[in-house]
Amino acid sequence: MNGVLVKAVLASSPDYDRLFESLSWPGESWPRPERVEALTALIEGLGPLLADSSSAEKSRRIRDNVESVVWIQCLPLLSRISIEAGDGAPCRESTAAACRLLSACVRLCDRAVAGRVALSVLPALRLSEDELPGPERLSVEVASEVMAALIPSLTDDDHLILATLSSALSCIKTLPDALVSKVTVRLLLSLLDGCSGVRLRSSLKLVLEELCSWHCAQRTAVVTERALLCLTALSDHLLLKAELPPSSCVPDPRLSLHFWRIVQDGLTHRDSISRKRALYLLKRCVALSEEEQVDCPHPPSGEGETLFRWAPNRSELLREFWEDYALVMETLEENQVHVVRPVLNRIDTLIQTTVNDSQASGVGLLHPSWLLCVYQRMFHSENKSLMREGVCHLLELQILQQPAIALTFSQFIVGPFMNVLSETSLFQRSAGQSVGDCPELAAKLQGFMVAFFSSLPSEHRGSVLLKMIQQLSSKYWCAVPLLFLSQALSKLPPSPLLEIDGLTALREVLRCTMITHQVMLRGAAQCFLLSSALCLTNVRAVTLDDVFSFLMHFHVEESLCRGTNIWNQLCVWLSDNESSFKPRIVDGDSTGAAKKTETVRSYVQAEIYAYHQVPASTGQIERLPDSKEADRLARAILLCVDMEKSQCGTKISSTLESLLFPLMDTLSRVSTNIYMPVRKSDKSLQLLLRLLQLGETAGCQHVGEEQGNSVMVVIKKQIFEVVDLIQEFILRRLCGELQELFDVERAELYLAVLKQLVLMYSSPQHRSKIQQNDFPKLIKHSLSVLQEPSQQVPSVANQVSRAVAMASLATVCELLELEVINMQTETCYALKELNEYFYSPLSQSQALLGNFNKRLLKPHTGDCSSDRAAQGPLLQDWGCIAAKLIRDQWICLSFLIKDLGIPEICRAPDTLKAALSCSVDALALLPSDLVLPVLTFMQAVLPQLLLEEEMLCVEAVTVSWELVQGLSNNANDFWPALKGFISMVFHHKLLELTHTQALTFAATLKQTATELIELSQSKSGVFGLLLQHCCQTWLPEGRGCGDQTDTVFSSVFSYINILTEACVYGPVFRRDQRLIQDVQTYVEQLGEDPAGNVIVTSDDRDEQLPRICALTLLSRLDSSNRQHERLIEELVMALLKKDNEISKSKVRYYSNSLQHRVKNRVWQTLLLLLPKLREEFVASLLNHVFEAGFCSNQASVKYLIEWMMILILIRYPQHIDNFWTCFSMDHEKTKTSVCTFLSVLVHLNTIMPHLKEKAVQLRKALDIILQYCFNHNFSVRLYALLALKRVWNLAEIQAEEGADSLRELSTVIEACLNQAEAMQSTGNANKNWIRIQEHFFFGAFHPVRDYSVETIFYTFPSLSDLADDEWIPTWKFEKLAHFPESLRFPLKNPSPDLSQLQPGDWIQQDKGEQDKEERWAEVQKKITPWRLGIQEQEPELQLVPPQRAARLGKLHGALLVVASLIDKPTNLGGLCRTCEIFGASALVLDSLRHVSDKHFQSLSVSSELWLPLLEVKPVELTDFLQLKKSEGYCIVGAEQTANSQSLQDYHFPEKTLLLLGNEREGIPANLLQMLDVCVEIPQQGVIRSLNVHVSAALLIWEYTRQHLVSSSTEVSSRN
Repeated sequence: MNGVLVKAVLASSPDYDRLFESLSWPGESWPRPERVEALTALIEGLGPLLADSSSAEKSRRIRDNVESVVWIQCLPLLSRISIEAGDGAPCRESTAAACRLLSACVRLCDRAVAGRVALSVLPALRLSEDELPGPERLSVEVASEVMAALIPSLTDDDHLILATLSSALSCIKTLPDALVSKVTVRLLLSLLDGCSGVRLRSSLKLVLEELCSWHCAQRTAVVTERALLCLTALSDHLLLKAELPPSSCVPDPRLSLHFWRIVQDGLTHRDSISRKRALYLLKRCVALSEEEQVDCPHPPSGEGETLFRWAPNRSELLREFWEDYALVMETLEENQVHVVRPVLNRIDTLIQTTVNDSQASGVGLLHPSWLLCVYQRMFHSENKSLMREGVCHLLELQILQQPAIALTFSQFIVGPFMNVLSETSLFQRSAGQSVGDCPELAAKLQGFMVAFFSSLPSEHRGSVLLKMIQQLSSKYWCAVPLLFLSQALSKLPPSPLLEIDGLTALREVLRCTMITHQVMLRGAAQCFLLSSALCLTNVRAVTLDDVFSFLMHFHVEESLCRGTNIWNQLCVWLSDNESSFKPRIVDGDSTGAAKKTETVRSYVQAEIYAYHQVPASTGQIERLPDSKEADRLARAILLCVDMEKSQCGTKISSTLESLLFPLMDTLSRVSTNIYMPVRKSDKSLQLLLRLLQLGETAGCQHVGEEQGNSVMVVIKKQIFEVVDLIQEFILRRLCGELQELFDVERAELYLAVLKQLVLMYSSPQHRSKIQQNDFPKLIKHSLSVLQEPSQQVPSVANQVSRAVAMASLATVCELLELEVINMQTETCYALKELNEYFYSPLSQSQALLGNFNKRLLKPHTGDCSSDRAAQGPLLQDWGCIAAKLIRDQWICLSFLIKDLGIPEICRAPDTLKAALSCSVDALALLPSDLVLPVLTFMQAVLPQLLLEEEMLCVEAVTVSWELVQGLSNNANDFWPALKGFISMVFHHKLLELTHTQALTFAATLKQTATELIELSQSKSGVFGLLLQHCCQTWLPEGRGCGDQTDTVFSSVFSYINILTEACVYGPVFRRDQRLIQDVQTYVEQLGEDPAGNVIVTSDDRDEQLPRICALTLLSRLDSSNRQHERLIEELVMALLKKDNEISKSKVRYYSNSLQHRVKNRVWQTLLLLLPKLREEFVASLLNHVFEAGFCSNQASVKYLIEWMMILILIRYPQHIDNFWTCFSMDHEKTKTSVCTFLSVLVHLNTIMPHLKEKAVQLRKALDIILQYCFNHNFSVRLYALLALKRVWNLAEIQAEEGADSLRELSTVIEACLNQAEAMQSTGNANKNWIRIQEHFFFGAFHPVRDYSVETIFYTFPSLSDLADDEWIPTWKFEKLAHFPESLRFPLKNPSPDLSQLQPGDWIQQDKGEQDKEERWAEVQKKITPWRLGIQEQEPELQLVPPQRAARLGKLHGALLVVASLIDKPTNLGGLCRTCEIFGASALVLDSLRHVSDKHFQSLSVSSELWLPLLEVKPVELTDFLQLKKSEGYCIVGAEQTANSQSLQDYHFPEKTLLLLGNEREGIPANLLQMLDVCVEIPQQGVIRSLNVHVSAALLIWEYTRQHLVSSSTEVSSRN
């Protein structure tokens, strides 16, 4: 319309100045786009006039006006848009209109004008992120649009073109992510579209080189993403078929190594759009190569490595390879295993093609790195199952057995592959594997490691292995992956691959990586790593010093313990390589003259002499030497001796005498040589202590006593010769010589040595020598130190003496409690004095105990002390010293209260109360790891005080429990504290008292027990510890089942909830928790190879332990004992109540859910207790059992209930009539529950021998069964048919024995059987009929013969599809030595039939019949637009769609839907229908021929007659989108990207172009950067994407809804 009016106005020869003035606007205003477009139309109309104008003056004036529009109207308007507007539709439309006006103006002005405008705009493209546009400066988005409009006018200015190109490349690197695609693509495409010839080639070369060099310098994810964006945008220019010689064509990216690295990095990028762009570029390159049919690269290649090659003579092979490759990469985007798994065989094809090509051509056309991209893409998958598939596939890769391929893959193996192996979930058990099996992936990993390193070229194996080990220490590894990787390394064949740097890397793994791992897994990993080191170390490159320093990092309490398999393996390794180790450089001789072969013995001998060479004392206070040196030397001595012991003809005694001479010499002089440096005596005692500690083989059950301890026998014999001197020295030092801060540590050493010596010589023949007069003397001296009055200003000597004295007393009390020293008269008298010291009150009138919790005072060291700086760190730890003193007090008190009680002279009414109050205070004073002695003291005091001071006892329990709960995240302190707390609180005397008295305390105990059970849900092993203690308390192991009742056992009735909970206990663990337990079981089943299985004292934290303890207790009960009988009956009723609550709850009842498991455990326990139940009690609970049979039960529960019914009827056949009554009950909601009772009839043959009137009972059974043989429910019919077959067989046997009463039924029943079986003769019915007959419950199972613990708790769960963590193997019961086994209730099943079966696939689901007939509440209403008041339709069809729509009164919106990428007619037809219904302005197709397709028409239902259709080919889309963008359209793509906006949050501009992607590939990568915004539909399901028509319909409706709301709002505002 503007063009027509302009022509009319210009034809009338107007006043051009007034015309410009009327259409222009003030410089600071913001005109509407229509006014800008009117001025644009005017200027465009002036172009022909200027060409034909004969008046130069007139032309000059017009050009002046046009130029003034540029500077006065256009640029100020664009500046205002930059400052004030956002990214909305008004801004976009105004920018497009202003740029069209500017483009029209510069075409009429001098060429210099365009250049000046460009120079003023270019600086805006270099704005930093923090810099805002101003009056003289445009925003980046606006500036890019302006430059795109100016570029056609700048084609002759090389300088400006180059400057624009540089600015665009600068934008790529600096702009925020949201602006890169908008700005750079707009600039680059416009720039290159306006270039040709040499300029185009030089521009493309510059862009390509700049992007490649940028990526080469910064190979990051962001750089890769932006480089791919630009390369994809330029693909139409870069990837063109060459029609000229290579030197004259555009640069070919296929020849650039860096280009292919960008593509490969893109294929494995975390961003899905980047992956899509990379795959697009790859496919374009392949297509171009196939089209050109020339060699690529063009020989000769300019670069050493070539990632992409093409040979015309191998064109078919290459095309198939890259098609398969693209298919695999596209399919991996699905992230769903069931979609990806079918194409995994294509990976094998790719691999084989690569191998064959390499072997055939020598120079492979297919580089192996492309295969790595496939694996890395799988490793980055969000789906853990897909990640696992990728790892397993790589582990089975056969081509890695070729040295060249293995070497190519090596960097990938030590990099991305090691990273993905750190994922713990990969090591889950596979289907079909049992608990304790090696995970499938771990087993494959072992084979892979062996094959991979065997295939690597020998010169590269060491470096690859070193990198792999360094990768283990480069980050935190979870326990499970590290364990299995260590095990895989230990399987490598012996080879000298590791040198000193390899041992250093292994040491870092041990030091850093495994600090927080579970003890068993950590110990096993250490054993595997040490085994690896022994097999793979190059002994000629490491010294013995390196080896023994490395061994220091293996913990003796977890792995490297003397006598274990790994210790023996180490001894053999040392012996085999003894003369091969790298010699040490002696005394700093670097010339090599001092180098010589060094044996292990000579090395150890030299180290011992060097260890004892201590400089003379300087007279200053010295800190205790570092014990690590003694630990290292002690381990070296023992290894040397054990190594030589294994060699024939070696005498251990002579070896040890030679090795230990320096030590024994020092110890023999330690008491008499007053000039011996303290440091030397300290070091000798440290070495002695570590020898005694490390030399023991405790826990190593496989080592015989004589063989295992022969070394220690010799060592002890040597020590025995100097033991008097050592003891004399220690006692002298403890009795007054230790007075400095450092002496606190020294006293701990002396006491540890003394304790070790006493324990070592605790046999009766040595006791007299070790402790006749020494301990009473030590007690008296220590007591005298403690009784000294306190100083006003505490000195170091005074406070240290007190700490040493109390530590000495605590050690003596511990030894007395262990009964390794005799309680002689003098010792007893000294202890009584100590007891009186503690309990002596502060004053005669008060019972406050002044010597309880007596604290050390921080000593005053003085300002001028020369040793203050040296003792500073120890003084800072004074709180720890003070805490240990309080701990030592309570060690003494806990021993004295049990052994001596309260002294007579100190016994007052409130003394014991005060002592308990002090113990409560001590819990607050002591750190958590030192509270055990306090709990032991409380354990002795609480029963004595409970009745008199109940509230104080409640406070003691409450404070103790709070302390234990606070330790739940500290495993080292938690378990000892919990064990001590349970022993204290659930002491048998407390349980005995609280049964009838102290009700408040009893309530506290019950609450504590409940909280313990709650804690056990998150902390494995808590409940097991409680149950073990309680069961042993209620029914001690040494007590027979027939003992008389006592008050201790009667307390169980107050805590029956604990026993009930234990019977059904077993939380459902998360997958990660279950994995840890599975792996720990696997490690335990490896036997003695992981030394931890022998060394570590296992705190059994098996979650089945509470059940096993409870079941063991129940099995030991004697039903003839009245209290035992009462407990059994109360427990049965509690279990039935729990079962009933679950059955009536509304919680959904899934297989293997917690509800299912609890019900199963209930009925397992009831089956166990059945033989112990009285007949009268069984009669009372029979209805409960039958009622449970009518409930909806999982298969495993159903079998147990049926078994229970069968056993009851066998034991008590008089209840058969009650059973028959169940068939007459009306249970409408569970009609198929009758299958439970029919199952019982299948086993009627085991019940019949116990019944009276057998013929009558058979008749009843047949009458009942026949009713159900033709039931409408298939399952009921099937069970009835099986029951009829079995019962009729039984009736025939009875008939042969003379019972003729059923003969008249034979014809009817046999006809019924034949007819019923005929109904089951085909299809699935026949399969189910066969399966149910072969099912274990109706086949191999016998209710009486198979009644055993094994069947109930292991065989039945395994055969009825219960999760394997519900199976309790018999060895777990056998582990508890007091589990009773009898012929009446055997532990193991005497018959092997059941154990040999596999789980069946016939599981009857007890569900009610559902109403098959469903009705709709609403019916569909069809809308027929052309019947809404239009009578004559035929004339309308002759009009074009917009005219038809207008005639019908339809209003089209501004939504333009582009479907040129969609190729399925059905989707296009449905889309056409949707667009027409919601009033889209037009639908764009790739071809209008689709309209005549019958599939299109079947879904469009004539909507194409009422909707404008346009044709735009896919290759034309880039230009089409550019055109629409210049017209002010917002280009919206329906695509999932990292920056997509959610549909529910996005507001559609009125002028919206909706671009829809292809059904399979989505929007091509080269069009993604054309989009202004990507919109995605929020999803909650697993499937990644919707059908394209469905997605489009949702977006079109949302656009329509928003603009309908906008329209209605505008109408309302007008009204």
